[in-house]
Amino acid sequence: MTAADRRLPEGGQRPVTTTAPTAPARTLADPDTPFAVVDAHRVRRNAERLARHADRLGVTLRPHVKTAKSLDVAALLHDGAPGPVTVSTLAEAEAFADGGHDDITYAVGIDPHKLPRVIALLRRGVTLRVLLDSAAQATAVAEAAREAGVAVPAQIEIDCDGHRGGLRPDAPELVDVGRVLHEAGCLDGVLTHAGESYFAHTAEERRRAAEGERDAAVAAAGRLRAAGLPVPVVSVGSTPTAHAAEDLTGVTELRAGNYVFFDLVMAGLGVCELDDLALSVVVTVIGHRPEYGRIITDGGWMAMSRDRGTSAQPQDQGYGLVARLDGRLVPGLVMTAASQEHGTLTARDGARLPDLPIGTRLRVLPNHACATAAQHHGYHVVDGTPPAPSAPAIQAVWNRVAGW
Repeated sequence: MTAADRRLPEGGQRPVTTTAPTAPARTLADPDTPFAVVDAHRVRRNAERLARHADRLGVTLRPHVKTAKSLDVAALLHDGAPGPVTVSTLAEAEAFADGGHDDITYAVGIDPHKLPRVIALLRRGVTLRVLLDSAAQATAVAEAAREAGVAVPAQIEIDCDGHRGGLRPDAPELVDVGRVLHEAGCLDGVLTHAGESYFAHTAEERRRAAEGERDAAVAAAGRLRAAGLPVPVVSVGSTPTAHAAEDLTGVTELRAGNYVFFDLVMAGLGVCELDDLALSVVVTVIGHRPEYGRIITDGGWMAMSRDRGTSAQPQDQGYGLVARLDGRLVPGLVMTAASQEHGTLTARDGARLPDLPIGTRLRVLPNHACATAAQHHGYHVVDGTPPAPSAPAIQAVWNRVAGW
């Protein structure tokens, strides 16, 4: 693979094929470790699953690109063409606008200091929505819009479960905030996110979280409309609730992000299976401590992140489950400890520590795909359509967006 092969083409679109790359062949046995791997076959399968579900529910799917932060991954979500997306940083918004996306929701409460960057994108013809939950933010948006002579579409964040920001649907100030935005031509709708669904351990709990998310957004929209204010967009979503929702009457769009890769937290909740996890990190065995029952790798928390999201679940997966290069799990082997550049693998549940010589390459499945992906500049892409070879071929190398 040449340097030219590694660069993103204009628009960030690069199709993944199942044909082997031209000589010299590159496989997961070649690059220096640690490095991140994306299985494009699983990404497509995960994307198709939620797209079909959104179609059945009659809502627009607006994927959240904060997990992959990759134009190439996004291309797999919209049949290769730019489509509606959600972002978590203005750096993402700018990169995706450069890649041809012109329908973007910035789903983090707006800092008034960032409004010039928002207006710059709007002037380029990009519909970039901002999010807010206070009169101070609404006033800042309205004033900036009037000064620039550009409408800044803004959505009011609704708190559906007490997880983070937002106004409760019955908050006294909701209508006042809406009116400030409407008078400046900026009121675009309402948005909510059921953050507590990441602790919903049963299908029934996730179903109730999805209902609560829907009901809060629809109720807030109803109050605004009763006050004579337009609410064109009613946006809901998280990966657990997006998959659990059964009825989204009154909702216009569904958001989710983690689902493109999934991870051990989502598998632990029952949202997906281990076979759905599309992101892993390749590491190399660099040492043995048999007296302690440990295998040492060159992939520490700088490669995996410090996220220990499964520690609160019935099955603690440490820093990640361990697989062979072909993706087959090594029975009972878990990454149980990490320092900056060292990972410690141990056996559990009575399993024997496998014989893994120095130089053996392994793939570690992460607890939290968003956090692990953030440790890397990009992804080595494989097509894991079964059966996988012992060292899968690298189909492409995809960049990811960094910064804020």
